[in-house]
Amino acid sequence: MSTSTPSRLSGSARVRELSVRLWTAVTAGDEHAATDLVVHAVDDGVHPESVLLDVIAAVQGRVGEEWAANRISVAQEHAATSITERAVAALALHPAARTAVHRGRITVACVDGEWHALPARLVAEVLKLRGWHVDYLGAQVPAPHLISHLHTTKADVVALSSSIVTRLPTAHAAITACQAVGVPVLVGGAAFGPDGRYARLLGAQAWAPDARAAADRLSEGPLPRPQAHHQQVDDLPHLADQEYTMVARSRDRLVRAVFLALQDEFPALRAYDDIQRERTAEDLAHTVDFLATALYVGDEDLFTGFITWTAHILQARGVPAQSLPPALTLFARELKDLPRAVRTLQRGTEALATTHPTAGTPA
Repeated sequence: MSTSTPSRLSGSARVRELSVRLWTAVTAGDEHAATDLVVHAVDDGVHPESVLLDVIAAVQGRVGEEWAANRISVAQEHAATSITERAVAALALHPAARTAVHRGRITVACVDGEWHALPARLVAEVLKLRGWHVDYLGAQVPAPHLISHLHTTKADVVALSSSIVTRLPTAHAAITACQAVGVPVLVGGAAFGPDGRYARLLGAQAWAPDARAAADRLSEGPLPRPQAHHQQVDDLPHLADQEYTMVARSRDRLVRAVFLALQDEFPALRAYDDIQRERTAEDLAHTVDFLATALYVGDEDLFTGFITWTAHILQARGVPAQSLPPALTLFARELKDLPRAVRTLQRGTEALATTHPTAGTPA
């Protein structure tokens, strides 16, 4: 088969039709229909890369959007993702997807704690189509195991994926570890920001917004080699104030303290059932995680984006968002000696007042 870069779409109308049909199969839980669809599409001449990215990835993106809008449940989202993963596997076994290796060797992995493996799998399959020798390690790869693998395989480059923003500190450690053994790193995934701002901040050699862009970037030539004796602290001098460490280490204490105090500030919480109380505690824990991450990267917008997104998700599920502002105030009270943390929490409260004014209305 040709190894040249395929056109961006193999017939836009055909791709749209395939996307609609795959969406129907996925939402119906019909694994066989989904896998047959992608295999037959390749049989009919649609390029495998287009099926992967313009059909399967597009449908998976819609799955996430439907979950966020509360039109499908978590269980349905997981089932749909499982089916799209099977579709990728079926396509990968198709004879038309076999390309002779004529480039270097690359390791593709998710950072430790990252369980969204499909984006990384799509990158791996596209790179195989482009002629790379790909070692795909999957989800949640601890840095020591990743480095051991690199020593064994002598990979030319590592592609790291993360969709969960709170894994950025872990991603930073993995990037630094790879660079310490002389392997350049390309990163991608929603965690690194829509413009790759956190990829640059954390010192990765390259960033790509999606699998096609990652393959294109690697086809341009070798990534720059890591600098010798690079120190992780050099990237983030603001960490010297220790606020990130103090917030991260006190996570459980903060959640307990704010949960107890919130019952006075938000009396409706007292009437919650066990499941509602458990979910409130989980939301508070997520708030601490995102606050700590915002402190790590020195970006208050990361936290405000999370808190306004949380209000949107709660409202989509018919859950009042009025508990968010008092919770942020209580966190600020607990962290009163940490100026960056307090300022970030205040920014979150201000953002809620602007984007979700009813969140500040008493229940």
